[in-house]
Amino acid sequence: MHTQLRLNVLAALIVSTLLLTGCGVEGTAPSLEESPLHSEALKMAVIPVMDILPFHVAKQNGYFEQVGVAVELVPVKSAQERDTLMQTAQVDGMLTDLLSPVLFNQEETQISVVRTARKVYPDSPLFSILARPGSSVASPQDLAGVKIGTAQNTVIAYITDRMLEAAGLTAEQIASQEVSAIPVRFELLINGEIPAATLPDPLASGAIAAGAVLVVDDTSVPDLSQSILTFSVDALESRPEDVRRFLVAWEMAVEELNDNPKAYNELLIEEGRVPESIQGTFQMPPFPEASVPTPEQLADVVSWSIEKGLIDADIPYERMVDDSYLP
Repeated sequence: MHTQLRLNVLAALIVSTLLLTGCGVEGTAPSLEESPLHSEALKMAVIPVMDILPFHVAKQNGYFEQVGVAVELVPVKSAQERDTLMQTAQVDGMLTDLLSPVLFNQEETQISVVRTARKVYPDSPLFSILARPGSSVASPQDLAGVKIGTAQNTVIAYITDRMLEAAGLTAEQIASQEVSAIPVRFELLINGEIPAATLPDPLASGAIAAGAVLVVDDTSVPDLSQSILTFSVDALESRPEDVRRFLVAWEMAVEELNDNPKAYNELLIEEGRVPESIQGTFQMPPFPEASVPTPEQLADVVSWSIEKGLIDADIPYERMVDDSYLP
């Protein structure tokens, strides 16, 4: 479907959504053109990963303006900085991972997941466990008792555990070494200073090109690995139309990326932080159409978080996910 036709269809969809929901109030819902918009931009915290490419495509191609919403990207260097901005209400939303709604919503709902941003496809993993160059490690079983560079209490630690458990290792056989900064973890691995590490793509592909050994990736547990878009409860309650329009523009960007991946190769290299060694060979990953994580996916993250002592009790799915904003 061409972009302009897609815009027309999505605009019709958002009008239908606004009419059906009544924009949160009783009475006749305003049309898309009449819906009150905030002059202030929606502020979105983004870390430098491939998952944020639809943000940049929507900005570059004017999709946010076309659907009538102002969006400001707030670059952050780490997940900790991103979460701090959200906790202190300096941003309205963020691109994050499945652990965030669990940690944020322990006591009460502070953020809601409104869309899946990226997920695993057969030839496009999100995370991989790698052994250092020259290693004799050939299978996950060879990593029993071997310290793997990860970041404690993060989604990388979670997915590392689940990949190795799926391969038959017990919790007692899984060992880790704290290397919280991903670029540092990359350098330590390819320099042989740590025996193994879990890395996200495209750094994982760059490490393999530098001689690191692929042991296992999250295509082995495809239902458990994804990134998500979340908004604060305050933003969802005060600016529901803006959030819906934002997701319409995101959907347009996803379709554009999936239809014309080669046209955005330079954007992929620049914003996706593709290592120089693989810039001619690394392929744009596919981006999923509108969806949210399933109850089973989040239940597994909740279970792991309880096992690790990060939270004390179960968290209902409804306190973490709201799919009503999808176009």
